Amino acid sequence: MTSEQKGFDLKHFLINYNTYFIFVLLIIISGMLSDYFFTTMNLTNIALQQAAPILVAIGMLFVILTGGIDLSVGSVMAVGATVSAMLITDLGINYIPAMILAVIVGLLFGMFTGILVAYAGIQGFVASLATMTIARGFAFVLTMGTPVKMEQGTLDNIVDRDNFFPIILATAALIVLFILVQRYTGWGRTVIAVGSNATAVQLAGIKTKRFVMSTYALSGSLAALAGVFVAARTSTGSATVGQMQELDAIAACVIGGASLAGGKGFVARAVIGALVLGLIGNVMNLMSVPSYPQDIIKGFIIIAAVLLQIVTSKKEKTV
Repeated sequence: MTSEQKGFDLKHFLINYNTYFIFVLLIIISGMLSDYFFTTMNLTNIALQQAAPILVAIGMLFVILTGGIDLSVGSVMAVGATVSAMLITDLGINYIPAMILAVIVGLLFGMFTGILVAYAGIQGFVASLATMTIARGFAFVLTMGTPVKMEQGTLDNIVDRDNFFPIILATAALIVLFILVQRYTGWGRTVIAVGSNATAVQLAGIKTKRFVMSTYALSGSLAALAGVFVAARTSTGSATVGQMQELDAIAACVIGGASLAGGKGFVARAVIGALVLGLIGNVMNLMSVPSYPQDIIKGFIIIAAVLLQIVTSKKEKTV
């Protein structure tokens, strides 16, 4: 009997799409726990708050697909936030070119890490740890440790309701773009291949080092843009932006089913993973759960989600 004749396989379907079921279940539970959850204001706040973590998670995913890790994303977020704020307040640059320049600086930090990994042969963990320290120090030196306050009508325009929340629209567009990049471009397919079997890719005549370096560059760019988004929401460029964001980004990718060994992961699922973490924090805030217990609860939920991924992955091999 062929697979077409077997018809719909519910077990296989549940295994393949468990990330989405976790997300839907969490939404249902959140709605049951708080009457305020499904209000327009709350859903808009979730979208605004999660725009930055989603971008960081996407960048992290492509690094993870190569079998690497990028611990510098939180610090590069601080660079993006402080650079854009300083350009706007001290040099009077319009917020759009300021955003572009901040992303370019993030790109340079990402390229620096990528060169250390791909060409100097330093492990991603160590190289990005060094960049994390350098980038955070750069942000503090740039601001002299003092948050940079921006005037109304500058960077906050990208979170303005009257402008239809540009950061939400931009984040949605970038999600679609990178889903397409991963699925339908040679670069996206090669990145996955490098993580799956770098030796085979090299034997095929493909220069894998360029692809590895490019994923770190992409991660740095998206992290810097995420930092700009955070600065826009607070109208402040602070060197403390993005602290511990690297761990949330890794958790989002793992919840989304990505393998830290490389070669497995999807943009859409990493986005869902970031939203799962955001929903957990949101519903606990709505229930007035203090911040420290939130971290404990979030940690156990992450463990549960990852264990579910492990179990379903094992079952998937036998389906």
